[in-house]
Amino acid sequence: MSSQPQTEDKPSGLRAGKLLQSGIIFSAISFLTLLIHWVFQFIVSPQLGGTSGEYGLVLATITFIGFLGLPLAIATQAITHYIARFHYSGDDARLHGLLAGCRKFLFHITIAGSVVAIVLVKPLGDFFNIPRTSLTLVALICVLAGLWGSYVTALCQGLGWFKRLALIGLLAAVLRVLSGGITTKISPVAECAVAASGVMLLANFILLFWRKEFPRRTNIIISPWTREFVQFLIVSAAYVIGSNLFIQGDLLVANKFFTKSEIDAYGSAGVLARALATAVGPLLIVLFTHRSSRQHGNAMREQLKLLGLYTVALVSGAICLFVLRGFCLQLLHRDTPDAAAMIGRFSTTMVFVGLLQALGMWSLASRWIKISLLYGGLGVGYWLTLFFLGNSPAALLQTMPIAAGLAFGVLFVVWLAMMRPRKAGESAQS
Repeated sequence: MSSQPQTEDKPSGLRAGKLLQSGIIFSAISFLTLLIHWVFQFIVSPQLGGTSGEYGLVLATITFIGFLGLPLAIATQAITHYIARFHYSGDDARLHGLLAGCRKFLFHITIAGSVVAIVLVKPLGDFFNIPRTSLTLVALICVLAGLWGSYVTALCQGLGWFKRLALIGLLAAVLRVLSGGITTKISPVAECAVAASGVMLLANFILLFWRKEFPRRTNIIISPWTREFVQFLIVSAAYVIGSNLFIQGDLLVANKFFTKSEIDAYGSAGVLARALATAVGPLLIVLFTHRSSRQHGNAMREQLKLLGLYTVALVSGAICLFVLRGFCLQLLHRDTPDAAAMIGRFSTTMVFVGLLQALGMWSLASRWIKISLLYGGLGVGYWLTLFFLGNSPAALLQTMPIAAGLAFGVLFVVWLAMMRPRKAGESAQS
């Protein structure tokens, strides 16, 4: 089984090359999309007022929506990884049957996620201090729209339609800017800004243009429930939960304990600092797609170079944000002494969080179950630490960089321990 004909390597290499090319293009378009989402922040923030608390409430509610959508995000990540392996291996017959099985699985998960969201949105909204019933209702509508939008895009990701999905993301960002800019001008309340995040999901309908290119229907339905898929599901759950708690779990803590003026200042500093990981995130997508298919030899050396580029970009971005913090806050019309004072600790935290995400993504692509579980566990521990110790802006910002730094230190040591035998094995073979 270990020896395969040399003729099979060429198509595999070509497929991996096309995948990497698509990932790079996806990264470029995603960065442009990020800039357009920033235009949304620059327009909506001043229209929601100075210290009314509406802007901070928007950020907290969008984070709340993301957490309600976690079950489908986990399933999407697992299916994306699982389908991609068969798509790029050229096994079209198995791919068609597997896609049919995954569609059925995703459909059931989407229905279950919708029911869970309807049941939990009110009690969880009360726990995290979503103050108005109208805002909770808008959040629920956005969650349901997001769940059903993800149902379609999950299959597209598995098929490697990165360029098309990137264009859809670009269109979605434009719809968000137009919808949010117009509605908050008419009625400057958080509901309008949050609703814009639901309106942008209409961009998913453009996938109907390519409906004829979806894999043909088949009478043979292959269930994805294999031991390998269960492993993908476990590591995906750990990664998705860990990443969400690391990068934005603090906003839920802030919304529960802070005053409206504190949330505005904290949210403004946070939206800038969180952009550090988001801006360089497309590099991780390239790393993930490449490492999922190739994990040894020259491929791993190139992946380590990409990981180094990601680290340099992340640290450089943090330094630039700290130096230009006044200018960046002015763009949001939130240049207050409190917000400016938060940028330093926030940036340090997000550097550690970004590095944690990189190691988590590497482990996910490598299917290192133990490290992926550790990553998810560290994310839960990080959030619980913030929840119990961060009941004020000062306490939360003192805790965040220390907790994130300790989590990174633990994960990095374990990651190095996993990498060392592989490097030694490659050296022995060479």
